[in-house]
Amino acid sequence: MIELLSPAGSWDALIAAVQSGADAVYMGFGSFNARRNAQNFSDEEFARAVAYCHLRGVKVYLTLNTLLNDRELPAAADALRRASDMGVDAVLIQDWGVLSLARQVAPDLPVHASTQMSLFTAGGARLAEKLGIERVVLARELSRKDIAAICAGCDAEVEVFVHGALCMCYSGQCAMSALIGQRSGNRGTCAQPCRLPYGVNGPCAVDHPLSLKDANLSAYLRELEELGVACLKIEGRMKRPEYVAVVTAIYRRLLDEKRAPTPREAKELEAAFSRDGFTDGYYRGEKGAHMLGTRPENARWPEDLFARARQEYENGEHRPVPVVMNCTVRAGEPAALTAEARSAHVQVTGPVPETARTRPVSAEDLCQRLSKTGGTAFVPASVNADVEDGLSLSAGAINGLRRQALEELTEQLSRRPICGTWPRRTAEEVPLPPCPDLPKKPQLTCSIARADQLTAELAENAEAVYIPLELLDTMELAPFAQQTKLFAVLPRVYRTEDEAAFRARLKGAAELTGAVVGNLGHLSIVEGLGLELRGDFGLNVFNSRSLLFLREQGLQSATVSFELRHQQVRDLQKYLPCEAIVYGRLPLMITENCAAANRTGCTHGKGCTLTDRTGADFPVLCAYGCRNEIQNSRVLFLADKPEYQRCGLTYARLRFTTESPEECLSVLRRYQGHSDWTPADYTRGLFYRGVD
Repeated sequence: MIELLSPAGSWDALIAAVQSGADAVYMGFGSFNARRNAQNFSDEEFARAVAYCHLRGVKVYLTLNTLLNDRELPAAADALRRASDMGVDAVLIQDWGVLSLARQVAPDLPVHASTQMSLFTAGGARLAEKLGIERVVLARELSRKDIAAICAGCDAEVEVFVHGALCMCYSGQCAMSALIGQRSGNRGTCAQPCRLPYGVNGPCAVDHPLSLKDANLSAYLRELEELGVACLKIEGRMKRPEYVAVVTAIYRRLLDEKRAPTPREAKELEAAFSRDGFTDGYYRGEKGAHMLGTRPENARWPEDLFARARQEYENGEHRPVPVVMNCTVRAGEPAALTAEARSAHVQVTGPVPETARTRPVSAEDLCQRLSKTGGTAFVPASVNADVEDGLSLSAGAINGLRRQALEELTEQLSRRPICGTWPRRTAEEVPLPPCPDLPKKPQLTCSIARADQLTAELAENAEAVYIPLELLDTMELAPFAQQTKLFAVLPRVYRTEDEAAFRARLKGAAELTGAVVGNLGHLSIVEGLGLELRGDFGLNVFNSRSLLFLREQGLQSATVSFELRHQQVRDLQKYLPCEAIVYGRLPLMITENCAAANRTGCTHGKGCTLTDRTGADFPVLCAYGCRNEIQNSRVLFLADKPEYQRCGLTYARLRFTTESPEECLSVLRRYQGHSDWTPADYTRGLFYRGVD
């Protein structure tokens, strides 16, 4: 049966989710999760929450789905061990280093791939499964067709977001909050700049071209189950407990009764929270301006609806645990009670019964007292008693038997995970191996966005040139292949149906030295082609273990995250030759919706410009599949900063986007030390600041 997964950002929200019908909850403790601003849980609170859920048959998933630096990994290892010992049913992970760490320190703890891993193809899901990941949480932008292809193409469980907020950018690929305000979405502190106003090809006014309505797939639950989806996820760890209760309860009814929402339920979902209503556009394979929406800052919560919801989940036990009890009372033997609930079984004994002086205890009396489970989560499913005639057993003794049995059942059910291995193994992390020697100075590589940016002089002076895969058929590569290495950059976002075409295009380009891969799913596309593989920034390399992991996957180099400070880059153990972007407009977002098409009509590859409230202009380039890639308003410039040459990098990338061919050459000459060219407006990015 399909699983209903609800958010638990606080203890009250946990109670609301469980008592309203969730099959599982996701929650975090500490600071290693994608909602660091939620209340989250202390260790003690988290253990109590796990016990509360497991007693009622509800699974608990720990969110450990952020990028971590080397200094944070020991604490993450400790968190993984504690979570495993607490009986957490699975952990959600984004970071490749954390995945590797989890397999070492908590090998029996199931792992789920967070939506932050940016998985949106069958190839990516299959590789995740091969890596031991039991469930993949898909990108929110997928259509029913895309979801069906993934469900049919891999054996891992598939989880889909069905209700709640939609980010404009693909999860795990957004750097806008980080670059504008040092608050990284990949580190759980997103400031939601997508909800702010921007102008499209004009000054900023009151338009919100990056703010999507919330998703609502409540009308498609049966279809999702038929597609093979294993879990339906409700977003909202930052929202009120009453919101969690309202949405969870409605989805619970829809699943149980196998129907679409009534008009009243639809209104309640919208009243609980929405941004100008809801959208199901991505699921239906559509995109456009009709998907955009905002919520006024002074919008009021539906207090009457929330009061009713709170009254419901706070009063009474709505997730009772059926218990079967059998009691035996015989002369000369201690009274014995066995109790069973789900997978737990206990047997307790009490005093030896005495000969009755007045009224002997009857089987009916015994059953009546044993059935008094009020104040606990248990409800009698069956109570039986075998009592010899003429014996006496005090009410206190009977109550004590019941109390002891239920306490032991509670202990068994609370500690044990709902499914999987128990008890579990934990271990210390394996020390990292020795690291290869580092180069003294990085070689310059160049990436281009347009064919005209690649000139003979650029090729002659770059160690390698990175060319978007979709440009290969429009360019004469042979002359440049004589001057430098040519790498095809695979699109960061694509679909399962693109995989075969990408592979064929790579096989047909004899001039290529290799491919630049920025997504886990790319590895199945390039497998066996004999190409040199370099990892791109989309892989979010944030720590040394990630580099070691990517080396094990066959990569020959990797681009480190541009959210790292130069000291953090310097201190990475370089298990792979490392590359960093040292010049260019850094990519802030990659979006399924096109800002130009939504506001001014399709520009047929020309893109547009977003202007924020400060007057800063953000170029928007067309990406593969009529998607958008929003660039930073200012170019990153580090040619005058020697620190980038002292970080142990093998390659330093000049990332060309909006530059003319002449500007590309000016940049290259400056980084070679042959000129004093400096851009009119530039930024140091996060090279010195880093992120929270």
